Amino acid sequence: MDSQFGLVNIWHQGDFVTRAVALLLIGMSLASWMVILIKALDVIKYKRLAKHSQDFWHSEDFATALNKLGRDDANPFRALALEGREAAAHHRNTKAHLHDALDVSDWITRALRNGIDEFTARLQTGLAVLASVGSTAPFIGLFGTVWGIYHALMSIGSAGQATIDKVAGPIGEALIMTALGLAVAIPAVLGYNALVRGNKFILTKLNSFAHDLHAYFVTGARVQSSGEATVVPLKKG
Repeated sequence: MDSQFGLVNIWHQGDFVTRAVALLLIGMSLASWMVILIKALDVIKYKRLAKHSQDFWHSEDFATALNKLGRDDANPFRALALEGREAAAHHRNTKAHLHDALDVSDWITRALRNGIDEFTARLQTGLAVLASVGSTAPFIGLFGTVWGIYHALMSIGSAGQATIDKVAGPIGEALIMTALGLAVAIPAVLGYNALVRGNKFILTKLNSFAHDLHAYFVTGARVQSSGEATVVPLKKG
């Protein structure tokens, strides 16, 4: 309750700079929470899709396997499977001199890598906002505190009274700006770290899926964790 009164007093008694700092911190907080909520929902969604990606390999043909991934174009596993299929078909239908320059393995690897890179860029969208907020918000709050203390001391000096009750109130209210900066920065840092861990898990699953797709389109076999190629009951199509 006291902090609320402190913020109200800062707003009414502060000058343009103090109000601008407070508005900036509030805006940064809203932006970081929006990014955290939106990206957290994306991470949950992609983790669920990653768990279902193994159903792809328990199919009789490629069309059936693709249907098991759903029809959502935002599904990175479905998009990667389509990229691999189109790359393999394109390589088969190109002229001979292209084969001499780039074999089928390199061609499919390039297509799958481009797909993963595009998804990675999309997955990391918004993380720069959290990193910026987490690194700058404490210093912005500290600047607001220094500015508020300076004006509080100037007001006390002009009034000619420096008793503790006259000093504690204005300076205590100015210190709230530092607390506000920390309150903005801490969720942004924690959210950034949590999202990075979630993204790393998703990208690991996607790279593993791409590795299996590469082996399938090149050799017709899926490479298992043991390192041996095991032919799966999946026809190319």
